[in-house]
Amino acid sequence: MSGRGNGEGVFEAAAPDWSFEDGEGAPRPQASLLSSAMVGSANRGRVLQALFDLGPTSRAELARRAGVNRTTISGIVQPLLDQQVLVEGEPIPSSEGGGKPARPLWFAPDARPICGMLLMPDSVRTCLVTLEGRISAEHVEAFGPSRGSDAIERAIAAATERTLAAAHREPLGIGVAVGGMVDTDRRSIIAVNLAPAMNGLQLGAALTRRFGLPAFLDHHPRALLVGDRWFGKGRGARHFAAVYTGEVLGGALYLGGRLYRGPSGAGGELGHTFVQVDGAVCSCGRRGCWETIATLGWLRREAQAAGIAEPERIDSARLVAFAEAGDAAAGELLDRYARNVAVGIANLEQTVAPNSYILHGDVVGGGERLKAAIAAHVRRLVPDRGTGELAFHLGETEDRAALLGAAGLVLSELLQFPL
Repeated sequence: MSGRGNGEGVFEAAAPDWSFEDGEGAPRPQASLLSSAMVGSANRGRVLQALFDLGPTSRAELARRAGVNRTTISGIVQPLLDQQVLVEGEPIPSSEGGGKPARPLWFAPDARPICGMLLMPDSVRTCLVTLEGRISAEHVEAFGPSRGSDAIERAIAAATERTLAAAHREPLGIGVAVGGMVDTDRRSIIAVNLAPAMNGLQLGAALTRRFGLPAFLDHHPRALLVGDRWFGKGRGARHFAAVYTGEVLGGALYLGGRLYRGPSGAGGELGHTFVQVDGAVCSCGRRGCWETIATLGWLRREAQAAGIAEPERIDSARLVAFAEAGDAAAGELLDRYARNVAVGIANLEQTVAPNSYILHGDVVGGGERLKAAIAAHVRRLVPDRGTGELAFHLGETEDRAALLGAAGLVLSELLQFPL
């Protein structure tokens, strides 16, 4: 490990080589959050997954969920308590009366944290995330989409160093949500259309060399879904999709209890699925992508054409405010925006039927009104199969959701959960 203590129990990053000049991306690190004696069995995985799904839970309920007896659950739980991964809560009286009060188990607030990173075309944001999902030690470094690779690398290094220096225990790893295409196997960035200086960056290997920590990358929308799965409204779900709108559009699928990535993370480029034959030219160079009709760029162009005030500042929140103030043009544009978002969701529902959708990004600013409009359009576009009501949820604010998702990438890898 390349970190060191400062004499006060605070973890500080050491300073070995920080180089992105690595011809081949290093393969995914084979590491475990805990020793092989503690993690690896299906029973332990089910116990820890149940805690994330249920919240603070008694040994008896964990044993029931994992399908093991009381003796086995004690053998699973005690090492986790000894390693300060879990902690026992205050006793809760038995509902049956006369029984021994249960002490619910939960993740220790001072357990080893995770470094989460959100890397977008114009900035990098880092933080520490506890196993409970609490965020601290946030740092942001802006570099602008036109900056060269050296400036971007320096910004990533500076933000990560500042965040890791705030850790009181050695972090478990670094998870990165990238606003572009990634190769998840080689932990590298393939392309960021709005910041081509990042193209080909072997980021995972560079972070591991620099900080001595396992590092994992994924596409920003998939990281959002991972955050939903471990810390948000996807907890305990077997099927759901995450959809993100903003300057770009993306999404991710969680089907049958697994995140769908495709080979090397090539799947799930939902923003570049086709919704209009011979439609507008997309940033990817193709025509008719979903991204061309359901992003802020489209919304602002249409706002200008409709004569809406300050079109360059329009987003979902402002559009809803104008519509609720009686602006008919804003109301009509809001409905068209909702329909355009719904078109892509309807295609997803017709193809894989996740039935549940968590919305992120700009649409969250539109609140319940925009969510309801999107849901109504989807229901009109998708025939009722009698397989369950479609559900729509608003996710966390964008940065928080992405940082939690980045931390979830580390959890999924190091605890060997089925993501």
